[in-house]
Amino acid sequence: MKKSRGILSLILIAAVMVFLGVTSVNGLNSKGMGAARNIKLGLDLEGGVSITYQAVGETPSDEDMKDTVYKMQRRVEEYSTEAQAYQVGDDRISIEIPGVQDANQILEELGQPGSLYFIRHLDSDGNENYTLNSEGTGYELTKTIDELQEDGSIVLTGTEVESASAGASSNSTTGATEYGVNLTLTDEGTEAFADATEEAYNNGQDTIAIYYDGDLISVPSVNQVIENGQASITGNMTYEEADNIASTIRIGGLNVELEEISSEVVGAQLGQEAVSTSLLAGAIGLAIVCIFMIVVYLLPGFASSLALLIYTGLILVLLNAFDITLTLPGIAGIILGIGMAVDANVIIFARVKEELTDGATVHGALKAGFHKAMSAIIDGNVTTLIAAGVLWLRGSGTVRGFAQTLALGIVVSMFTALVITRVIIYAFYAIGIRNEKLYAKKLKKRRTIDFLGKQRVFFIISIIMCLSGFVGMGINHGRGIGAMNYSLDFVGGTSTTVTFAEEYTLDEIDSEMIPDLEDITGDPNIQVQTVQDSTQVVFKTQTQDLSEREAFAQYMSDNYGVAEKDIVVRNISGTVSSEMRTDAAVAVIIATVCMLIYIWFRFKDIRFATSAIIALVHDVLVVLSFYVIARVSVGNTFIACMLTIVGYSINATIVIFDRIREELKLNKKEDLKELVNRCITQTLTRSIYTNLTTFIMVVVLYVLGVSSIKEFAAPLMVGIACGAYTSVCITGALWYVMKMRTDKAAVAASAVRHEEVKAVADNSDSNAGAQKRTTGKKHKKKKRRH
Repeated sequence: MKKSRGILSLILIAAVMVFLGVTSVNGLNSKGMGAARNIKLGLDLEGGVSITYQAVGETPSDEDMKDTVYKMQRRVEEYSTEAQAYQVGDDRISIEIPGVQDANQILEELGQPGSLYFIRHLDSDGNENYTLNSEGTGYELTKTIDELQEDGSIVLTGTEVESASAGASSNSTTGATEYGVNLTLTDEGTEAFADATEEAYNNGQDTIAIYYDGDLISVPSVNQVIENGQASITGNMTYEEADNIASTIRIGGLNVELEEISSEVVGAQLGQEAVSTSLLAGAIGLAIVCIFMIVVYLLPGFASSLALLIYTGLILVLLNAFDITLTLPGIAGIILGIGMAVDANVIIFARVKEELTDGATVHGALKAGFHKAMSAIIDGNVTTLIAAGVLWLRGSGTVRGFAQTLALGIVVSMFTALVITRVIIYAFYAIGIRNEKLYAKKLKKRRTIDFLGKQRVFFIISIIMCLSGFVGMGINHGRGIGAMNYSLDFVGGTSTTVTFAEEYTLDEIDSEMIPDLEDITGDPNIQVQTVQDSTQVVFKTQTQDLSEREAFAQYMSDNYGVAEKDIVVRNISGTVSSEMRTDAAVAVIIATVCMLIYIWFRFKDIRFATSAIIALVHDVLVVLSFYVIARVSVGNTFIACMLTIVGYSINATIVIFDRIREELKLNKKEDLKELVNRCITQTLTRSIYTNLTTFIMVVVLYVLGVSSIKEFAAPLMVGIACGAYTSVCITGALWYVMKMRTDKAAVAASAVRHEEVKAVADNSDSNAGAQKRTTGKKHKKKKRRH
């Protein structure tokens, strides 16, 4: 019976693998639904729509432009988390939305960013500001906006609306679902709206109209006085209608009125070689990890390799299903995720190996291995999932895109490790593969390493590594080269549009022009975009001075016959605005606090949580130091790298703390220092293997990847290596120091235990001496008899 179940399970697993493989390659239908080729790609891989807006009227202030860019960024994120909005010149804003090709459709859906107003029905003299039109189908203004502003009939402008979203509620009378728009106002807007709604309500529940871009989009009645800044627009509308109104209100809440002046479809920023080499790196890395797992963990390693293939297939299908936009850093993140997915399997099989070494049967070892590894796997992944959730809710732009991919990878890796791997390994056992030697090589007794004895040395090394970044910033600033090597993603730069006589492909530009242009501009990371159905190419570089611009133009003239009039140069802002950086920082801080609370709750000891968070901050600071000292370009990949470290480095720490927690319950009389050293030693192999498999993936990515991927992979390698060092050498020592300084009972117990150990040792030495003397006397007697 068990054998037939095992065979059936293996057949089912094989069917799942075939299904995922076929789906990833061909899709589920003739349109290729679910196929990997239909995953929405970012601007760097596929291109998309580029739309340029210009401010209406006088040139806006820098503050107004920055605010408008940020709000436009949040608006276009509805199409893709990888969409970009940035300032061009003094009064223009460009937005780039990946994965779409129809500019007209985007323009229609996005709307014309204009001014939004909330208008009273009656002015101070009792005259109507709007009335039904002659057809009786809608409302129209009886005055101009300027006149309404002069007589004080404007209640609110769009800048006083903090947020707008579609929502659903249940009718208190009929119980039917009704859709509407929920508004949240600023503090200034709350006060003004309270006065206006009180006036309208007292005037027979009068109306307040919402005007946008030449039309009255909604004229709701005031059913109550709204004093808390939370308003709802309800009525006979569908969800789509409510969502459209909410979208219109959001886009209308700009400090600057904009008009669209151009739209075009731009090509990918990176050539096909970048994609193919990254995919090749993923395949090679996956193969190396699978071989490593099989060599180290034998049959369980083979089972985990099959689960890893299922993990990869599921990720490809789910990226398509959830419509996640994939960029080149995203590909790198997925490849990294493959390495991280091994983590749970290593924890399980390390436990299985321990159980077999202690004399358990194969079945008993498997059962105990999965059971004992469960808490460490859940705690490690839940803390990372908490971080992903906070980053999604509080972050913006690439931060939200990273959070999506991270959360997806965590959920899928837990499923494959705890379900798929378990099914496969038990199926092998059920069909009769039960030889103990196929499941694990028994562990040799390992001498406990005194990690805590070297804690001062480790702490000094860590402090030096963390502070070196800040010292490097000061030195770099003093040399006049900038504290860090910020890319145009952060500080902006120069956009040069060149119209050639003939069309060039991106690969031709990369091979023929870019090496020379890098020397001319001094920028090793030039971003290039081709414009569809034209011979135009856009080169985005760090800010060029006059001499560099002249050299650029001269190069184009000498080598490609481009006239000066066919070269348009504009300054552009960074695609990572200060608001987005603030969002990312706030999201990380909140995520860190949430992780601290979770670890505190699970381990019932805030010292575990504090140690884990300090270690996490340590790893981030060390990677920051690498960016400073190595002068690695700080751009979008910098945020992705730092967030990866935050999500990844805490896992190894959780495993060690889980072992300490377990041993504290079982060995209450053991010396605390000895216990911590033993726990770190027992989990040392697991810590090394987990980090090694992830490190292998990133190294292959670095060796085969293009320059932008190398800039992501190099700091990540440092972060992974640092994470291994921190979890083994720092976290346990931190917890031990805090425990000994804050827990008097632990200090007393440790002192007693120390005296007991010393007494035993002294007694042992005394007995050994006595035995030696007795043996000596016997030896002399024998000698005399002889």
